[in-house]
Amino acid sequence: MTTSRARIALDAMGGDFAPAPIVAGAVKAQSELDVDVILVGDPEQIEACLKEQSVPDQIKGKIEIVPAEGTIEMDEEPLSALRRKPNASINLCMKLVKEGKADAVVSAGHSGAAMAAALLRLGRLKGIERPAIAAIFPTIIPDRSVLILDVGANVDCKPKYLEQFAVMGSIYSQYVSGVEKPKVGLLNIGEEDSKGNDLAVSTHNLLAKNQLLTFAGNAEGRDVLSGNFDVIVCDGFVGNILLKFAEAVGGIVVQMLKEELPRGTRGQVGAAILKPNLKRLKQRIDAAEHGGALLLGVEGVCIISHGSSDAFAIANAINAAKLAIDNQVLGHLQDRTKQ
Repeated sequence: MTTSRARIALDAMGGDFAPAPIVAGAVKAQSELDVDVILVGDPEQIEACLKEQSVPDQIKGKIEIVPAEGTIEMDEEPLSALRRKPNASINLCMKLVKEGKADAVVSAGHSGAAMAAALLRLGRLKGIERPAIAAIFPTIIPDRSVLILDVGANVDCKPKYLEQFAVMGSIYSQYVSGVEKPKVGLLNIGEEDSKGNDLAVSTHNLLAKNQLLTFAGNAEGRDVLSGNFDVIVCDGFVGNILLKFAEAVGGIVVQMLKEELPRGTRGQVGAAILKPNLKRLKQRIDAAEHGGALLLGVEGVCIISHGSSDAFAIANAINAAKLAIDNQVLGHLQDRTKQ
């Protein structure tokens, strides 16, 4: 593991409520984590946020600000917007990584723009045809998670893409999650080898023959959170639906539990007793705990966060980037994928 401090380029202008929560997350990460944060965006707005949040001078002095000109708006087509705005915040974040001035990028802005900028500025890993967005899901087994990819980068996939996703997911699971031999599953509508569409059947054959993987077979929807798999692969269309559904279910479960408590004194007593349990439950299913999804398959570490991310989620996204850097995920990917 590397011993140098990770330097994280943070897209200060990306996000639904940027730059305030982005700056707050940077401050939180700078004060709590062993990282250096580079805020890329409008200096005046960033400085105003730092002043408004009454950031101590010892923390403020450690945060570098790199001026940028604008951002990629959610209604803009990524590629054309990136070319029209070469000095947009996400472009400059990727440039910092390309030039070795930063080790990773974290952005809560336009996810399509972040992916396109990574491909344009950093390039794909050798041996990888398409990058994938990998998201961490909780499972019913405490302290055990499952990595799902792709969750949105590639709506249409070929079997070879899914095989490459499986290899990249296995490497991440091994070196960051500490799973010695990650069990890989293929999201499908049945356990049998012959189940599913042409993509699923063809991918199953490839995964079963790949000596770099521990392929555990098809994973049905009910298996996703079972803890029986460490990595599950699917195309980005299905994966994104799964991701959005999981994000909604988490909040609904907590809300339903609160609503089912008795009213009056009994309810207040019950709520007081259950409060620690509800808090732990929320932590296990809250997407903000992980901060964002890792873009695997490009020549750099890139974390894509939700547009509504608050300071807590941004700080966790920075920590996710730090874990990937400290565990040399990019180097392991480069070694394995070029074989």
